[in-house]
Formats: sequence, C-alpha cells, structure tokens
Amino acid sequence: MPESFGSLITIIIFAVILITIFTSFVSVKQGTIVVITVFGKYRRILTPGLNFKIPFIENIYSKISIQNRSVELEFQAVTYDQANVYFKAMLLYSVLDQQEETIKNVAFKFVDERNLMQALIRTVEGSIRAFVATKRQSEVLILRRDIVEHVKEQLDVILEGWGYHLQDLQLNDITFDDVIMKSMSQVVASNNLKAAAENEGQALLITKTKAAEAEGNAIKISAQAEREAAQLRGQGIALFREEVARGMTVAAKEMAEANMDTSVILFTMWTESIKHFSENSKGNVIFLDGSTDQMQHTLKEMMALNLLHTDNVKK
Repeated sequence: MPESFGSLITIIIFAVILITIFTSFVSVKQGTIVVITVFGKYRRILTPGLNFKIPFIENIYSKISIQNRSVELEFQAVTYDQANVYFKAMLLYSVLDQQEETIKNVAFKFVDERNLMQALIRTVEGSIRAFVATKRQSEVLILRRDIVEHVKEQLDVILEGWGYHLQDLQLNDITFDDVIMKSMSQVVASNNLKAAAENEGQALLITKTKAAEAEGNAIKISAQAEREAAQLRGQGIALFREEVARGMTVAAKEMAEANMDTSVILFTMWTESIKHFSENSKGNVIFLDGSTDQMQHTLKEMMALNLLHTDNVKK
C-alpha cells in the first residue's frame, strides 16, 4: 500500500512537471502579437515564433492580428438640398505598427472587437454624412475622391489614438432615390441629344461652307479659263489680221513691180467674200448692190483703205 501511494505521488509530480514545461513555452503565429499580463496587469508582448513565459503567473490576455482587415459598410446620407444618398463602401485598416505602446492601445482601448468595429463604422459614417451635408446632390457623384480624402484626414488622428491606421476607403456604389436617378438619366439623355444636334448642325454648316467654297472656286476657275480663252482668241484674230495685211502688202508690192493695178487684189477679195457668203449662209438672205456704180464705189473705198494701210507701213 505505501509503495502504491508513493508511485502515485511520483506520477503526479511528473505530470505537474510536464504541464509546467509545456505551459512555459508559447508559439506565436506569423502576423500575430500576443499580450501577456500578470495578475491582470500588462506585462509584455510576445512576437512571432517560440517564446517563454512564466507558468501559472504570466497569462495570455489577447492575440492581436497585425494583418490588414476589411469591413463593408452600407449607410445613408442627406445632401444640402435634401436628397437621400446611399453609399456602399469597403474599409481597409490595420494595426498602426508593432511598437509596444501601439499594441497596448489596441489591446486595452476597447472591451472587445465588436465595440471597436462599432466605433470605427460609426466614425466613418459620421464623417461622410458631415461632408455630404454641405454638398448638393449634383455634386456628390463627382466628389468621390474628395469624400475619401476628407474621411482619411478626419480619421487618421482618431485611429492612431486607438492604435490603428486607415489603409484605404473605397466608395464602391453611390446611388439616389429612384425619382432622382430617373431625373438624372433624363438630364444626361437631353444633354446627349443637345450635343448630337449641335454636332449635326456643325457638320451641316461645314458641309455647306465647303460646297460654297468649291462652287466659288469652280466659278473662279471657269472665269479665269474663259478670260484666258478670250485672250487667246483675240491674239489669234490679231495674228490672222497681221498675216493677211502682210500678205496683201507683199502681193501689192509684186503687182506694182509688174506694173499691174493693185485694185485687182481688192476686187478678188470682194468676189471671194461674196462666194464665202453664198457657200456658208445656211439659208440666210444677204442683199448686195451689184450695179456698176456701187461696185466702183466699193472699189474706191477699198483702194482708199489700201492706200491708208500702205502709208502706215511706210511711216
């Protein structure tokens, strides 16, 4: 009996030693900080890895994750012109750093995680509501970045006092009441129609302007061509007359040297003209006085013109 009792005592002592050894070492996972207290009072922190603690005296108060955490928010705000705005947001936050003072704030500022989340969410919502209350509903959609910057500016100081840091705030969705959304859609549609009409009018104006410019250029080119053609025709007629005069001068000189009457040339031209009239008249009637007196009168006029031309050539 005494031997059995002694064996039991040995087993109990051995078990206590084993429990003491096992409870003396604490394994802390990566991304986690362990807070140690002694009789309820803060003592120290344990970093990731294998750590030693005094058994039965040092106790693990809490395990704090230093990794990023996120939470989704849905809330309502009212604009300056009394329009309801509905937000859906994602909040990303984390422990500020691994300094001992920061970990103490995280561990002891709030009773538990639920109270921390409640305070964090209400602070974000209140900051956004205060900002939106100073803006009109038409301005809210284009002030998404300004809202985020305002919230970060307001929360950074508060969260640092709690031992946390706001990493990011994303406003994923901003909506209004159905009536406002429909009116905004109508405004956008009317603006698009207005822009389309303005673009169409501008295109029509450009088309008509280009057509008018093309027509003006065509008229200008046609007038220039007509002027050049008329100039060329005049030069051709002048050259023709010059050649005729030169030919008549040569013929008259040769007939004078041959002691022939130069009036024969004029008579020949007269008869050739009558022949040309008769061949190319196309049914038109031309009245000519064929009497001897009229012929002599015509020849005298032609001889006078010939003498005038000869005098001009001599001069």
